[in-house]
Amino acid sequence: MNAITVNSIAKVYRLYDKPIDRLKESMSITKKNYHKDFYALSGVSFNVKKGECVGIIGTNGSGKSTILKIITGVLTPSSGNVEVEGRISALLELGAGFNMDYTGIENIYMNGTMMGYSKEDMTKKIPEILEFADIGDFVHQPVKTYSSGMFVRLAFALAINVEPEILIVDEALSVGDVFFQAKCYKRMDEIRKNGTTILMVTHDMGSILKYCNKAVLLNKGEFVAEGIPSKMVDLYKKILANQMDSLQEALEADMDSDFSGEHLENVENSINENIWKNKMTLNTQTIQYGDNRAVIEDIGLFDNKGNITNLLLKNEMFTIKMKVRFNNSFKSPIFAYTIKDKRGTELTGTNTLIEEISTDDVKNGDVYVAEFEQKMTLQGGEYLLSLGCTGFENGELVVLDRLYDVANITVISNKNTVGIYDMQVKAAVNKES
Repeated sequence: MNAITVNSIAKVYRLYDKPIDRLKESMSITKKNYHKDFYALSGVSFNVKKGECVGIIGTNGSGKSTILKIITGVLTPSSGNVEVEGRISALLELGAGFNMDYTGIENIYMNGTMMGYSKEDMTKKIPEILEFADIGDFVHQPVKTYSSGMFVRLAFALAINVEPEILIVDEALSVGDVFFQAKCYKRMDEIRKNGTTILMVTHDMGSILKYCNKAVLLNKGEFVAEGIPSKMVDLYKKILANQMDSLQEALEADMDSDFSGEHLENVENSINENIWKNKMTLNTQTIQYGDNRAVIEDIGLFDNKGNITNLLLKNEMFTIKMKVRFNNSFKSPIFAYTIKDKRGTELTGTNTLIEEISTDDVKNGDVYVAEFEQKMTLQGGEYLLSLGCTGFENGELVVLDRLYDVANITVISNKNTVGIYDMQVKAAVNKES
């Protein structure tokens, strides 16, 4: 039985070049249009069965959040309809459903009332909500004084402790720290086992693979495919790499298997092809330091097909590239990289000195590209990449330029072994005669 049925949902917005055009259109005797139609969603259909955990994935602007808002009733579709069987508890963007001037406690009661609970019911639930949120006395302060982390703690604690039949989560967990995220996913797994239906939007492909029974892939407001999470993530990676032809081939090849897709038009690529980092997700809080005798101008992560992407498949070859411009002469610079986990533990890394790659003495204005090709043997998960250009001067190590945690690396895996990396074991069991 379906908990959520989405039938041919479309959401169209009217876009006007100038504010006056809206008035002109409303007063036009000839009914002349001054707007362009923008389809945030176009004929999207899928089902979520009761007790399932379903993830919706896609690039930014694919309509993921829009479809969740329509399902929860925050938005009205332009056409199509949604059928929901069960009480929904939703955790959408920060601030949704909360009054910023109310305290945390007051917002708990207010949200409980909107969900049909009496004050007495919510009073019984408050201890469990506050224990999960763990924000201390701030619960008695107006939520407008909360940090984003405190806000998401309270919002998730409320959403998950009101015995929802359907839980809808939209990227909100990305705000909390890694320990709170683990706590949330554990609780979500518990309520799913007790029969709660979960519909989630996240960019964390590891969570999609680990927790979801099914994934729905959207692109530019259109339904692409639905099916086994590992296959949907593979298709998502093709979209990120702009491999639309190979995506279409994959959809056609699997048309009769466990997922189906619709035709996709080629996506226009407006990114400057000559700048690698424009195609990547970079850390806006990167720590950079050095004596400025060199500058790391560009960086890129390339998969085994040469596509620039933050998403890498386990057990496949990939290449790290860094382009460095030198502002001064220097003798035998060293190029290096390090990969760390989210806790800051260095997992692997190397440099041209270790690899016995000799570099020439550089001059002002020289540009060099360092490449590190290797096989991805880290387990599926999220990692951080750091890059550096260093060298020795008068026997001392000097830093010309260094970028700490400049980019994330998402490793997608269909099979995780124990530990942080895979030993590439070949296992065998034979019965002796």
